[in-house]
Amino acid sequence: MEKIQVICNPNAGRQIVQKNIPKLVEVLNEDANREVDIYYTSKKFDARNKAEKSCYNQYDLIITIGGDGTVNEVINGMMQSDKKPKLAIYPAGTVNDFGTYLKIPRNIEEFGKMLIRNNSTKVDVGVSGDRYFLNVAAAGLLPEVAHKVSSEAKTVLGKFAYYIEGIKEFSKQLFKPMRVKLYINGKEEEKEILFFILANSPSVGGFSYLVPEARIDDGYLDLLMVEYSQLKDVAGMFIKALTGNHANHPALKYLQVQEISILTDNRIDLDLDGELGGSLPASFKVEKQALEIIIP
Repeated sequence: MEKIQVICNPNAGRQIVQKNIPKLVEVLNEDANREVDIYYTSKKFDARNKAEKSCYNQYDLIITIGGDGTVNEVINGMMQSDKKPKLAIYPAGTVNDFGTYLKIPRNIEEFGKMLIRNNSTKVDVGVSGDRYFLNVAAAGLLPEVAHKVSSEAKTVLGKFAYYIEGIKEFSKQLFKPMRVKLYINGKEEEKEILFFILANSPSVGGFSYLVPEARIDDGYLDLLMVEYSQLKDVAGMFIKALTGNHANHPALKYLQVQEISILTDNRIDLDLDGELGGSLPASFKVEKQALEIIIP
């Protein structure tokens, strides 16, 4: 008998998907006898703790239903175990970067059929200190804009509109660069930057073009930085970066890394998969093909 643990954030997105969970269980049990356990989160770290216990209890599959933050908690729980079940992601939040990139079906019956087909791929996982991230680590202006707007506004406005609302707020302030010291491949660099992202997939913040060369299984993280000294029009550059019209821009540094340390004089909040996740200074690396995920 296949053991399946569903971990659902009932507050994700428009709070509709949890009503479809009985239908998902029905689809899963149509052609086989599966044991499906359902767990609803109620507070921070519930998803992480349940995922870790599910690995210990030898489940064959963990299904996470929620947004990027829920997925992040689940992978942090799973990465504590040497023996990991397969993971399936049902995208129920506002942005759902990794699920979008994988083209996971949102129709619950189609999602269930995908699980039954059991087609999977191994994916990389990023590491920052003792925290893991599946899709992106970031700091500076870009994540600050995302966090500036409330979760309710994100749901109502949609992914592009809430970035624009955030930019409107920041246009009233001075753009203050971060002075950072980078250690990459044994080399040291000092720069003033507005923001950086370390991405595992090309889809970041709901946009498909920020790091077009990123691959989820290549053992690299794709680094994108905007250098302050080369930038004349902050808001204009920001919009170009979000829409993919930023190739060969002098203010951008883009390269692939396996390990990187980013040092700062001041404490700067760090965003991991869209949620606050520690602070700079920090070191980052990638664990190649560390998780197996169900895909269409």
